[in-house]
Amino acid sequence: MDQVFYLLAIMGCSDDNLDCRQARIEPARYTSRASCQEAMADALLRNMDLDFPVIAGQCQRHTPEMADGGKVNPRG
Repeated sequence: MDQVFYLLAIMGCSDDNLDCRQARIEPARYTSRASCQEAMADALLRNMDLDFPVIAGQCQRHTPEMADGGKVNPRG
Protein backbone atom coordinates (compact mmCIF):
# COMPACT_ATOMS: atom_id res chain seq x y z
CA MET A 1 0.00 0.00 0.00
CA ASP A 2 1.29 3.46 -0.89
CA GLN A 3 2.08 5.84 1.91
CA VAL A 4 -0.19 8.87 1.78
CA PHE A 5 0.97 12.27 3.01
CA TYR A 6 -0.45 15.77 3.05
CA LEU A 7 1.06 19.05 1.91
CA LEU A 8 -0.17 22.43 3.08
CA ALA A 9 -0.81 24.73 0.13
CA ILE A 10 -1.02 28.45 0.81
CA MET A 11 -3.71 29.96 -1.37
CA GLY A 12 -4.09 33.57 -2.45
CA CYS A 13 -7.73 34.52 -2.89
CA SER A 14 -9.94 37.38 -4.03
CA ASP A 15 -11.97 39.47 -1.57
CA ASP A 16 -14.97 37.16 -1.91
CA ASN A 17 -12.73 34.09 -1.35
CA LEU A 18 -14.09 32.52 -4.57
CA ASP A 19 -11.15 33.02 -6.93
CA CYS A 20 -8.16 31.30 -5.30
CA ARG A 21 -4.84 30.09 -6.65
CA GLN A 22 -1.94 28.28 -5.10
CA ALA A 23 0.78 30.73 -4.11
CA ARG A 24 3.12 28.53 -2.06
CA ILE A 25 3.58 25.07 -0.59
CA GLU A 26 4.80 24.69 2.98
CA PRO A 27 7.95 22.49 3.09
CA ALA A 28 6.63 20.04 5.71
CA ARG A 29 4.86 16.76 4.91
CA TYR A 30 2.08 15.67 7.25
CA THR A 31 1.01 12.10 7.94
CA SER A 32 -2.67 12.95 8.39
CA ARG A 33 -5.17 15.56 7.31
CA ALA A 34 -5.73 16.41 10.98
CA SER A 35 -2.04 17.19 11.61
CA CYS A 36 -1.96 19.30 8.45
CA GLN A 37 -5.00 21.26 9.58
CA GLU A 38 -3.48 21.76 13.04
CA ALA A 39 -0.44 23.40 11.42
CA MET A 40 -2.52 25.69 9.21
CA ALA A 41 -2.91 28.69 11.55
CA ASP A 42 0.86 29.07 12.06
CA ALA A 43 1.52 28.54 8.35
CA LEU A 44 -0.95 31.27 7.42
CA LEU A 45 0.77 33.68 9.82
CA ARG A 46 4.14 32.91 8.19
CA ASN A 47 2.73 33.70 4.75
CA MET A 48 0.95 36.99 5.40
CA ASP A 49 3.44 38.73 3.10
CA LEU A 50 1.58 37.50 0.01
CA ASP A 51 -0.14 40.23 -2.01
CA PHE A 52 -3.71 38.91 -1.98
CA PRO A 53 -6.80 40.25 -0.21
CA VAL A 54 -7.38 36.86 1.45
CA ILE A 55 -4.83 34.18 2.36
CA ALA A 56 -6.13 30.64 2.92
CA GLY A 57 -4.70 27.18 3.47
CA GLN A 58 -5.58 23.88 1.86
CA CYS A 59 -4.36 20.43 2.91
CA GLN A 60 -3.68 18.41 -0.22
CA ARG A 61 -3.47 14.61 -0.24
CA HIS A 62 -0.46 13.15 -2.08
CA THR A 63 1.17 9.79 -2.70
CA PRO A 64 4.86 9.15 -3.45
CA GLU A 65 3.96 8.66 -7.14
CA MET A 66 2.35 12.10 -7.25
CA ALA A 67 5.44 13.63 -5.65
CA ASP A 68 7.66 11.98 -8.30
CA GLY A 69 5.52 13.34 -11.13
CA GLY A 70 3.88 9.99 -11.82
CA LYS A 71 7.13 8.15 -12.56
CA VAL A 72 7.17 4.52 -11.57
CA ASN A 73 10.48 2.93 -10.61
CA PRO A 74 10.72 -0.63 -11.96
CA ARG A 75 11.83 -3.31 -9.51
CA GLY A 76 13.81 -6.37 -10.26
